[in-house]
Amino acid sequence: MPPIGLPDIGLFDALYSARSIRRLKPDPVPKELITTILDAAIRAPSGGNAQSWAFVVVRDPDLRRQLGVIYRKASDIAEAVYAARGRPAHLTEGQFAHMLTAGAHLWEHMGEAPVLLLPCARRPALPAREALPPEIAARWEDEVAYVDRIRGASIYPAVQNIILACRGLGLGTVITTNHIRCEGEVKALLGIPEDVSTFALMPIGWPLDKFGPLTRRPLAEIAHADRWDTRWPG
Repeated sequence: MPPIGLPDIGLFDALYSARSIRRLKPDPVPKELITTILDAAIRAPSGGNAQSWAFVVVRDPDLRRQLGVIYRKASDIAEAVYAARGRPAHLTEGQFAHMLTAGAHLWEHMGEAPVLLLPCARRPALPAREALPPEIAARWEDEVAYVDRIRGASIYPAVQNIILACRGLGLGTVITTNHIRCEGEVKALLGIPEDVSTFALMPIGWPLDKFGPLTRRPLAEIAHADRWDTRWPG
């Protein structure tokens, strides 16, 4: 139940209006609300119920400023990639320009968000190769590749819960990953252990912009019925 005075919206209202919010007020976010968001995050599923996630909440102004500097540097790379890739076909020139403008604002102001949240996860533990049956030990490299391939499945559901919890509380956020290009600096700054990876950097605060509705490609373009060559009936 949302705290008194905050919006109480339905699940589908949240799903359809949880727009990426990149412009935030500097006003502080009560600790109790952050605790509510974190508690929602850990309700997500994780592979084998390992719950190997961790969440770093950064509110210290100097640490936020330093994270902002690292994020800005990493975003220089992202900016070049966006420019080289060009406009996605499903976006109009105006929509693409708006996305770049909003992104640029966040690149410059990440450190000013009142809360920066980093969802993290420990590397999954594999049994010793010699402990496995011979037929599985023989494909050890494939198993290592498989575990690496699915790592995000045990943290990104928690990230989605964070997005929805923020929406339910009237807070804005967005999932960003540019910082991973400079993750070593981020981990050194915050003392994150070697065996822990960061999977997102999420600014959280009271939004300057309005929530939803969201613009998405039609299902007929991206959903398939039984086989890839059969479109889902819209």
